[in-house]
Formats: sequence, structure tokens, C-alpha cells
Amino acid sequence: MNKQQLITEIQTQGLKWVEPNTGNAGAAGRKGGAGPSDHKAITIEGTTVMVPIYTGSAARSPYTATLDPVTDRVVLQLDEREIAPISFPQKPKFYDLITSDGIPYWKIALLHSHDVLATTVLQTCMRYNNTETSCQFCAIGQSLEAGRTIARKTPAQLAEVTEAAVRLDGVKHLVMTSGTPNTSDRGAAYLTECAKAIAARVNIPIQAQCEPPDDFIWFDRMKAAGIDSLGMHLEAVEPEVRARIMPGKATVPVEYYFEAFAAAVKVFGWGQVSTYLLAGLGDRLETLLEISNRLIQLGVYPFVVPFVPITGTPLANHPAPKSEFMFALYEQIGKMLKRAGMSSEDIKAGCAKCGACSALSNFEK
Repeated sequence: MNKQQLITEIQTQGLKWVEPNTGNAGAAGRKGGAGPSDHKAITIEGTTVMVPIYTGSAARSPYTATLDPVTDRVVLQLDEREIAPISFPQKPKFYDLITSDGIPYWKIALLHSHDVLATTVLQTCMRYNNTETSCQFCAIGQSLEAGRTIARKTPAQLAEVTEAAVRLDGVKHLVMTSGTPNTSDRGAAYLTECAKAIAARVNIPIQAQCEPPDDFIWFDRMKAAGIDSLGMHLEAVEPEVRARIMPGKATVPVEYYFEAFAAAVKVFGWGQVSTYLLAGLGDRLETLLEISNRLIQLGVYPFVVPFVPITGTPLANHPAPKSEFMFALYEQIGKMLKRAGMSSEDIKAGCAKCGACSALSNFEK
């Protein structure tokens, strides 16, 4: 089995995690919250990926990670047969610190993969608490309810934590996402304010993520504040799927996203704008390929990620996509990216730059 296939399979099927009683386990996985939730970062053959370990499908996975008590290695097994040794990014040093106003740094921002800092600047969303508008896959409120984060990270807090993460742990880029506030800028204004504070304190590439704002002048303001790349996430594409899975976001037409994409590419540059596509929610293969091709032609990187059912959400029992489905997507989108000369490596910052939640970057070459 090659690395492309292995990563595709463990990200769709998950990993049955036997918690080792050892320091080798590295940084803890995440339960709930925004971003790659119910995952753990593992490194296979030099590539760090986020793998579901706290999901129902992971509990049934034929892939298992266990500690070898003789060699003190953690090995990946398929049906009890050793596939490869794996390792883990270690707990970052900045996690042990507390902000000047008394908040643990890990409540402000987290290490994703092995060298990416990620934060949700607003841990609330205007759509989240209403079943008629909430995204059915979203768990943004879970970590807040559990006391693992705070509702609003101030620009000063973010600047302080980011500086420490760069200095102590060699973090390479920062991802700032946000729940959607009930303002016409859809979070762009606060992301801009946060970026200004961070850029004034530390030199690090920044990606911001938000819904398309009402006025595309915000793209210029974000860029001027120090934001290097932008993510605006479609997640699902077909009208029926959008209406069923994310009824609130579905009121923003796909065509408006494309207007925003075109305007953002003019500001941030070709290949510096990206969008999440969550495969496995119901969109057909043909639809995902068609939209990916359209995005690439516009200069937008289609970050295709397998849907992960997160515990405690309405889609907790929704099946993850088949690995064969994801492999076919990756192969064909990888060819599109190669033809266009677009690469995740060339993105200055962000989820697609990191690539750990998807196997797509392994298909670009």
C-alpha cells in the first residue's frame, strides 16, 4: 500500500487508538470545537496528518495504533498486521504559559499538525444555536461549553500567544478562523483587527477565514492588516445538500461565493484564496470535480477534505465517505492542480498550506 492510499484510508476510516501509557503519545488529540475535531496528529513516513480517533467510525476501524512494549515504538497496524511506525508532534512549549491577563495559552490558540498555529477568534456563531440555521456538522460550541477555550480572543492575547509559539516552537504560519457574527462584514472586521495586532508583534504568514462579507473592500483591508491568504468555505455545493446540511449558510448563494472568490483573488493573488469542500455530505463525485475545476480556473485552491462525523453533532452518525470515493477525487483534482501549476506548497498560510486534514497534497505531484 502506498502512502497516498494509506493516508486516504486512515482519514476516512479513522484510527482505533489504544492510549499508550508513555510519553510517546505527543500532543493530545482534540474532542469537539472548530477545525479538525475528534482528531489526533500523527506522522507517517515523514508526513504529519490529522486522523479521526474519537469518532464512532474510528472505534470500528481496522487500523489500530498500539505501543510496542519491547521497542517503545508506536506502530500502525491493519487487522493486527504492522504497517508502519508512527510518531507524534510533541506537546508545544507555549501550552505551559499563561497570558498577562491570566488565560492559559492553549485556550487562545492550538498547535495543528506539527508547525501550524490555529485559533477561532470568535467561538460563537449567529447560526449555531438555532437548528433552522446551524450547520449540521459543526461543533464550534462544544469546546466553549467544556471550558477548553474562551468566547472571544482579544487581539493582544493573540499577538502574545503567536509570538511565543513562533519563538518557542518554531510555528511556521497562523490560521485564524471565526464563527460568523451577526454583522454585515461576517467577521472580516474583527479578523482585520486581530491581524494588525499580531503583525505588529511577530512576523508570521497569516490566513484568515470567514464567510463572504457584504462589501469586498474588506479584502483590501485584511491584506493591508497583514493577512496573506484567505479562506471562504463552501463546504457543500449541490442546492439540496446545502439546504439540508447547512440551512443558514445555504441562504448565501454559491454564485455569491464565486463573486467573492474573484474579488479576493485580485487582492491576495492567484492560488492564495482557498475553500473547504467537505466530501461525503451528499455531493456527487461529478459535482465536486466540476466545482473544483471551476475554482482552480479562477485561481482558488479547492481544499477537499473527507467529512468526519463529530460526536455530539446532528451528523454524529452520518457515515464518513468511502476511501475509494476520496481516492478518485484526489487523483482527478490532483491532475487539475498539476495542469494549472497550482500547489499547496505555494500558499503562504492556511489549512490548504498545512494539508494535514486531507491527502490531496500527496496527489499534486
